[in-house]
Amino acid sequence: MTQPSHDLGLASLAKFEHPDVTASGEQRASVPLEKLETVWFNTGTLCNITCANCYIDSSPSNDRLAYISAVEVTQLLDELLRDGHGTREIGFTGGEPFMNPDFLAMLGATLDRGFDVLVLTNAMQPMQRAPIKRGLLALKEQHGARLRLRVSLDHSSRELHEAERGANTWAKAIAGIDWLNANGFEIAVAGRTCWNEPEAEERNGYAALVASRGWRIDPANPKQMMLLPEMDGSREVPEITTRCWGILDKRPQDMMCATSRMVVKRRGAAGPVVLPCTLLPYEPAFEMGATFGEAASANKGMFADGAVKLCHPHCAKFCVLGGGSCS
Repeated sequence: MTQPSHDLGLASLAKFEHPDVTASGEQRASVPLEKLETVWFNTGTLCNITCANCYIDSSPSNDRLAYISAVEVTQLLDELLRDGHGTREIGFTGGEPFMNPDFLAMLGATLDRGFDVLVLTNAMQPMQRAPIKRGLLALKEQHGARLRLRVSLDHSSRELHEAERGANTWAKAIAGIDWLNANGFEIAVAGRTCWNEPEAEERNGYAALVASRGWRIDPANPKQMMLLPEMDGSREVPEITTRCWGILDKRPQDMMCATSRMVVKRRGAAGPVVLPCTLLPYEPAFEMGATFGEAASANKGMFADGAVKLCHPHCAKFCVLGGGSCS
């Protein structure tokens, strides 16, 4: 039987306040790291556009996450290889990654070390600069399908895409995808599920767009056409208890933080830090350490021997209930 919160001296807890106990007094769910398959690097929160509902508030003026350097990235990549973490994939996100002046160097260093690479981009002007295109073509020539790019296209219609991304963003994104497709890159598209459309209808809309452009994307394949749940911070969500796994017929090992970690560099910080996932870049309570070794043994606050306690609304909203994953 669950011990009530008042018996634990935790009366009147707010939701997501205590790392071990929910507001109802039940044991909070946690997710152990099964295997570090994917590591994400945030290249910095600066972006060329301001979206209506960006997951981490990226914009042309938000530099709360500073540009991480190629040297810092390669040091952490070398740790992954040296210590045998078994990591297969490295993801890069932002902000807009192609705004980071070290980004091509990071891509080259990562691919040269044998990792698969996934880049999240809006495929607009930062990616379409001539030196960047030349660099991407050279990397593709050398590494082929191990370099993949996933482009944010929030809806299959210009109207709804620009409702999220702003005026005059549709044509530029389409041009970017056209260029990637024409030059043989491995590409995918990420949309949103905030439009009150059935998934089948939304995928049909993308299918029509894909067919009209001749893109090498299968809209029925969730790895090539990913639909992400919305991160509405005003929407109330339940806390996830240990009982929820059985109630929801889900498993801790299916959550994003069971197989991935995130690296960010905060403005003014001496160096990067490791976090459980891509959705908590500004939360100091979720810092796991400066290395993956430190992260694996984090044992205070939101962590228990490296396991992540699901003590944030995003854990419920995006991952457990939303079924989302950035990989």
